[in-house]
Amino acid sequence: MGEPYTAIQVVMMPRDTNPHGTIFGGVILSYIDQAGAIGARHEVVRAGGKLPQLVTVAINRVEFKHPVLVGDVVRFQSRLVRIGRTSITMNVQVEAERGMEILHVTEAEIVYVGVDASPERNPTPLL
Repeated sequence: MGEPYTAIQVVMMPRDTNPHGTIFGGVILSYIDQAGAIGARHEVVRAGGKLPQLVTVAINRVEFKHPVLVGDVVRFQSRLVRIGRTSITMNVQVEAERGMEILHVTEAEIVYVGVDASPERNPTPLL
């Protein structure tokens, strides 16, 4: 796997809570998808490609190990898993910084495909 790239770092706010008082899992999933896409764009450019337009194809296995709380600083670090002709697979690690403690919240593997600007969104080579 490639080197970690901090794609997003955010403080969790009260508006993101669920009825249990913890951060709604969908909010974390949204950030995971964004972080993976930002990291994928970074990796394509680093490998010599143009800045791609990407769409999400799959998010594989997300298991929440710890709840995320209001005030936690949450870091989304992406790593390149694989780059193909039109697709790129990224691993996203999620850590919550809570005071002096850092908790591994979850991780996911996400697959993106490069597409063109046409309404059909045809796959396009990344490199």
